[in-house]
This record gives sequence, C-alpha cells and structure tokens, in this order.
Amino acid sequence: MAAGAPRIFVSHLSGVAVFDPAGDQVGRVRDLVVMLRMAQRPPRLLGLVVELATRRRIFLPMTRVTAIQSGQVITTGVLNVRRFEQRPTERLVFGELLDRRVTLTETGEEVTVLDLSVHQLPARREWEIDRVFVRKGRKGSAFRRAKGEALTVEWTAVTGFSLEEQGQGAENLLATFEQLRPADLANVLHHLSPKRRAEVAAALDDDRLADVLEELPEDDQIEILGKLKEERAADVLEAMDPDDAADLLGELPTDEQERLLSLMQPGDAADMRRLMSYEDRTAGGLMTTEPIVLRPDATVADALARVRNPDLSPALAAQVYVCRPPDETPTGKYLGTVHFQRLLREPPPSLVSSILDSDLQPLDPDADLPAIAGFFATYDMVAAPVVDEAGSLLGAVTVDDVLDHMLPEDWRETEFHLDEEEVATDGS
Repeated sequence: MAAGAPRIFVSHLSGVAVFDPAGDQVGRVRDLVVMLRMAQRPPRLLGLVVELATRRRIFLPMTRVTAIQSGQVITTGVLNVRRFEQRPTERLVFGELLDRRVTLTETGEEVTVLDLSVHQLPARREWEIDRVFVRKGRKGSAFRRAKGEALTVEWTAVTGFSLEEQGQGAENLLATFEQLRPADLANVLHHLSPKRRAEVAAALDDDRLADVLEELPEDDQIEILGKLKEERAADVLEAMDPDDAADLLGELPTDEQERLLSLMQPGDAADMRRLMSYEDRTAGGLMTTEPIVLRPDATVADALARVRNPDLSPALAAQVYVCRPPDETPTGKYLGTVHFQRLLREPPPSLVSSILDSDLQPLDPDADLPAIAGFFATYDMVAAPVVDEAGSLLGAVTVDDVLDHMLPEDWRETEFHLDEEEVATDGS
C-alpha cells in the first residue's frame, strides 16, 4: 500500500476475501494479530489470521500483504499453511481487544472499544494501530447497546488494553460475525480462549447458541454448557435439534442430566429420554424426533407450507411423512413418504395420501451405522423414516447426522491436500 494511504477500521476487514496476485481467492480474514508495546506506543500489526477453504487457520504476515483495497486483501502469492498458533506476546484484535472497557487518560472515564483503525507507516511495510473508536457510558448488554457519545481518539489517549479484563463484553465481536453461518461461527468460538468463548456464548441468544453448539466439538459443547446457568442450559438444549441435544446430554454425568431434564418442558424432556434410550450409532440414536408429519387428508398445499418453514434443515425439508393420528412422534401407523420434488409436480388441492411412496422400506430403530449408510447410498436419500415394530413413525435420520458419525472424531480440525508447509497459491 502506498505511503499516505488512509487508515482502515478493522471491522471492515472481518470476512474480507484474500487473493493471490493471479486473482484466485485463497481464504478470508478472520482476525488480526497485534503486539502490544511499552510506554503507550501504538501496537504493531503483525499479520492476519486467514481461514483457508479447508477451514485451516493460518498466519499471513503483513510483509506478505501487497494491498488492502476495495474490500479485498492481495498477497504476494506464497503462503505458509502451518496452522496459526497464538504466542504469549500476541493479541487477537477481534477476539481480545474489541468490547474491552478502557480508560480515557485525560478524564479517567471508562469507555467501551467499538473499533480500531490501522495504517501503514510511510516508506515501510510496517503497520500499526493508531486510533480507537470508543463509546462513553455504561457497558451495554448483548441485547441492548448502552447509549452514549461515540468518539475516535488516538491510541495514546486510552489505557487498559494490557490488562486482563473480567467480564469483557461481546457485542461488537458478535456484530462483526453476525452474518456467519453457525458452522463458521462455531469455528470462530473454537479458536477463542476459554474465557472469551464463555463471554461470547453468554451473549448469544438461545437459538443462535443452540445452532452453534450443534457444530462444535464435544469438548467445547460440554465446556460452554457447563458455564451457563442451569435454567439457561436447559433452554438452549430445548432449542437444539433433539438428536444433538440428546448426544450432548449423554456425555454429562447422570445427576447433571437429571437436573437439566427436570428443567425442560415435559414434552422435550420425554423426547430426550426416548432418544437417550437407544444405542449410540443406531437409527434410534441418530434420529431427530421432529420431522414433518402429515395426516392422510392433508393437501399438497399443506405439505408445501410446512416445507417452507425456514427453521427446517434442507434434509428435513426434502420430504414429508404421512401417518395416521397422532401426528407427533411417536405417531399412529406410518403410511409412507412424499418427496419434495413430487409435491412440486402435483396440484395444490391433491391429497398427500394419493402420492405416497410406500415401497421404500423405513429404517428399524436398531439399525446400525453401516446399514444406515448403505440405505442412504442405495436409494440416494438425504433423510429416512425410522419406524418401530408397531408401525409407528419414531423420527427421521438425516444424512448430516450419518456423516457426523462416520467421519473421524477430529474431522472439524482436519484439512485435506495440505501436505506442504509452503505452497504457491497461484498453483505453481
């Protein structure tokens, strides 16, 4: 970047694409790494944490950044793909500096850090933080931002960045990542310190936290759940998909399981207990108890209205299950499945009972993982009904749950095709 280039606020760099000189995207910016210095000297910007397409996070030194412009970062074309590991002298801007409570040197007033600006030093390829965007007034909450004057001050006009803060806020970090999918936000949380991870989890609403927990490794799930108040932990478990919540509950001590189940709504607790009664890695243990269930006299229009529910996963929305009453699992007699594509080809007033796929054999709740995987591969399915000996629909297994259990336990940490530590991103 040329000397005299304007400053850049770090919030504008979150998620920005990183390109090589040939114009090929190599990843996205997930954080900035700075080193705090003594005597109130502005911190040096050491580099960027870049997430590759494989979800590996690497360190991109600023010396390999040739330009930051038009919402993109351009690199020299060569990346060290060794996994990023934070050093004791380093600080993550998004993860550790935003939302801090710092003090204005001149007045002694506490303010909240909303953003930071960086700029490149003249005639050098060195960057530093020069200004801090803060808000006066009491600290806000995850749901209500505290009102107060906002102002931009020089780095030297504040103190407190070098101190470990108790109860650091998370509003601005969340705002930075609000557009991320749950799986990507889970990846962000996984790479935060335990203290910061707990603060961010506490600031998320129940539904968002439930979605994120479903994407986290088991150890992170247990850690986060254990730091929530029991009433809230029960609410978050209720908001999770039943099969994922049951898996998480199954990893907890028995007395803790019972305390959380007693705080849940009776219907949700009953679903949890039913799912936990099945062996792990069986259709009963993998299924969700909340598929789309319709009675025989429901119309195609009724089915399409249910499929449009934005809270449904694509796999659960791919088909509906027709059963005699009751139409909540476990249901009355299971009659058959209607696939989404068939619904699109039929007139809206048609009855779903007239277009059933009744030839497809449902899964037995005791079917093991190889049998389930074979079923999905043989019939090209993304979801399958689970039916008991009495012919009642118990739930549905989706392909994502099958994959979760077939992949290695550390699959979220595994990247592929990264055998070389130094690779040229232009393909050479």
